[in-house]
Amino acid sequence: MTFDPKRRRFLKAGAASLATLPLAGCFDVAGDRDSTVRKVLMSANDLTYRVQRFLLNADALAQEFPATEIRQPMRPNGVTNPQDADYRALAANDFADYRLTIDGLVERPRQFGLAEIRSMSGRTQITRHDCVEGWSCIAMWTGVPLSYLLQAVGVRPTARFAVFSCFDTLENGFTGPIRYYESIDLRDAYHPQTILAHAMNGQKLPIANGAPLRLRVERQLGYKMAKYIHTITLTDSLAGFGEGSGGYWEDRGYEWFAGI
Repeated sequence: MTFDPKRRRFLKAGAASLATLPLAGCFDVAGDRDSTVRKVLMSANDLTYRVQRFLLNADALAQEFPATEIRQPMRPNGVTNPQDADYRALAANDFADYRLTIDGLVERPRQFGLAEIRSMSGRTQITRHDCVEGWSCIAMWTGVPLSYLLQAVGVRPTARFAVFSCFDTLENGFTGPIRYYESIDLRDAYHPQTILAHAMNGQKLPIANGAPLRLRVERQLGYKMAKYIHTITLTDSLAGFGEGSGGYWEDRGYEWFAGI
């Protein structure tokens, strides 16, 4: 199947429209897990996921650009300087003590140091980051393909999703701090452009952009690309994470599959 950029823009516009429904007055009722609006949004999300999987070749690559298209620094968004004590301690030592944990439905749960990850065979790609807020930015990302790490730990056949737990606290809830998290299915996890980036534009990844590691899943909107990752959990269900919708923003009404 030939990839059509016009179709990509059409799907992006539809995804952005659905994702911004909570901002257009539906936020409170969309956040109510038993509300009619929430059920409609979830049904629409499931339809979007199935339609886009049907339209887009699973192996199709997001567009990559020449270096001349990098015309400005990558715009940071969301949390840009986590104040969580565990993160600040790691940052103070330039992440020398950082460990990425991969657990859940894997044969060999383990931790990877940042130096080990940086020494692995990597991938560099120049891609466009499309934010649900309506802006885009082209940058160069270098990191290790997530598939390499999944192969190292041995994903069990029952696993369906990879869940990314992050250091950054977004708000304080009744039960304590609520940290960012995201998830993707294994189809996207094994995609060749899905990487854990440790460098940006030829330099070490800045804190403002997600150091020490951030997810790049280039065929989805920017909120899927979790920053400040500390754990990846392989699971057969999203029910045990956050409020069960697959991500911090998804728990607040955004669609889970934000394909573009």
